[in-house]
Amino acid sequence: MTGAVGSGSAPACIFCEAVGAAPDPARGELVVARGSLAYVILNLYPYNNGHLMVAPLRHVAMLADLSRDEQADVMRLTRLSEMALTEAYRPQGINAGINLGRPAGAGVVDHLHVHLVPRWTGDTSFISVVGQTRVLPETLPDTARRLRPIFERLLADDR
Repeated sequence: MTGAVGSGSAPACIFCEAVGAAPDPARGELVVARGSLAYVILNLYPYNNGHLMVAPLRHVAMLADLSRDEQADVMRLTRLSEMALTEAYRPQGINAGINLGRPAGAGVVDHLHVHLVPRWTGDTSFISVVGQTRVLPETLPDTARRLRPIFERLLADDR
């Protein structure tokens, strides 16, 4: 199912609620950067500090549903997210991935999103997936405050 954010054509979606005409304030505070056709949002249940997701504004489920301009904006924000995470956290690596469909691990199957997870040797890896345990020394509001100014600068430089 596709539709414009806030069009009412799709059931409640955490991604659409974050940026819709009447966004959910709790989810809207998780948005750390906006492009013209996509945005960057913190994961409410992060695997590691800095766990970001890049999502198109339009409610689409598959890469094949994206327009060329949406593809470009999603990739541009994914690139800028890598740069922001590298600057803010100095990770030794970053997992970047898309889970298409529930069997592939998608928690939200109807709104495409790219995960970026900073990684360090010896971190808890994906224990939160298999052990339902999270070890995070930084709160989500602290993460947002840390990343927003970096994104503002990177977005300004990217114009």
